[in-house]
Amino acid sequence: MSFVVSDGDAMREFAATVVAPQVRPGDLLLLTGDLGAGKTTFTQGLGSALGVRGPIASPTFIIARTHPSLGDGPSLIHVDAYRLASLAELDDLDLDATLDTSVTVVEWGDPAAALSEDRLHVTISRARGGEIDPEAPDGGDRVVTLTGHGDRWAGVTFGGNQ
Repeated sequence: MSFVVSDGDAMREFAATVVAPQVRPGDLLLLTGDLGAGKTTFTQGLGSALGVRGPIASPTFIIARTHPSLGDGPSLIHVDAYRLASLAELDDLDLDATLDTSVTVVEWGDPAAALSEDRLHVTISRARGGEIDPEAPDGGDRVVTLTGHGDRWAGVTFGGNQ
């Protein structure tokens, strides 16, 4: 299912109100989209709703950051796989050690699909044929497509949609 999101604030709100209520410990979210599409902004909204310690920033040079819960909820593991050259390098991060107890978000996450059959793929693309609208806040509308894989996501609805 797809949703149109208008700007960075709307992306944070979307992650917090549409996606976060459906996630639970052990969930793996794979985020794909062009540079600047809103992957980290999405993760900020998700982290805020989960009540984790922040701030959430792109982990591009650190590769992975752990944001512990400030309450009873799961920690958020935020990974940027952009700089990883192989699945072996992703394996070296030992994400499977926390996969069952945390919510794991992997930007540029296609290689991370091997971590679990149960995953939510979040694809963020620019509306209007992929062009940036210089007159629009944050470069224009984004289309966020949510695709569940595996038994975990079968029948899960987002924002009243199926």
